[in-house]
Amino acid sequence: MTSSPRPVSASATPTTSHPAHTLLQRAHSPDTASRIFTDKVRNKPLLLQTTSSSDKDKRALRRHVRLRKKEYHLRKRKPRPLSAKEKRQLGVFELKKEEIKYEIYRKLHEMWNGYMLEVLGYTRDGKVNAGGLNKAVTAQGHGSLLASADFHGALVEVVRAKDVGKVGSKGIVVRDTRYTFVLVTEQDEVKTVPKKDCVFRYGVEIPLYQQTEEQKMVEHDGVATKEHEQPVNGDNDEMEVEKKEEANKTRTLVFELHGNQFEFRPAERANRKFKWKVTDYL
Repeated sequence: MTSSPRPVSASATPTTSHPAHTLLQRAHSPDTASRIFTDKVRNKPLLLQTTSSSDKDKRALRRHVRLRKKEYHLRKRKPRPLSAKEKRQLGVFELKKEEIKYEIYRKLHEMWNGYMLEVLGYTRDGKVNAGGLNKAVTAQGHGSLLASADFHGALVEVVRAKDVGKVGSKGIVVRDTRYTFVLVTEQDEVKTVPKKDCVFRYGVEIPLYQQTEEQKMVEHDGVATKEHEQPVNGDNDEMEVEKKEEANKTRTLVFELHGNQFEFRPAERANRKFKWKVTDYL
């Protein structure tokens, strides 16, 4: 009589070998080891935990701090100056048609005239210096001041040039570049005059009528009176006084500017030391 083999349950033998099943067989019986392996290892559910809200809050806080630091850095950083290409694209130096009027820049010339009076030492803070109106302007004493001055607003005229067609061009300087002067003429036209091989003439008006009252007081017969209140004898003396006052109302200093020596930007001329050069190129 033969006995059939005892059936083995499918859960008794694992389908695949696993290191955990081998370790369980050392401590338990084969059936117990297979059951524990199947329930605790193979069929154990794996729970995936989502990111907690606290982690989200921390990440958002870090991002907020980072953006605030970046914003503060951009706000405190000095703006980058525009390049020459960007200036051309934006049209920074282009004059609009309605802006090309001589009367608009006449006020600019008056401001420039006051600026030059301060540069030459005739006025200070809008007031005439005592004895400054009689000051003599010399090349040695005032040459460096005139060379480093800004000419935006100056009324210049071309008196000599290799290009004869440029001679006679006159207008107010609205743009002082390295190699050119951009002028607005009395005919409301824009002319670009090169500095090279050109001599420009410009004048500075000294208004003598802006003297202080103390400077106008003169001694006459021991009594302090104003110049226009001085007693005169006869019509001839009165006419002479009127002519003298009219002649002394304004005085103009005329200078000549050699463009070859001014081929620099205004900001560069302010800190530049000029040397005497030969001017026989014309």
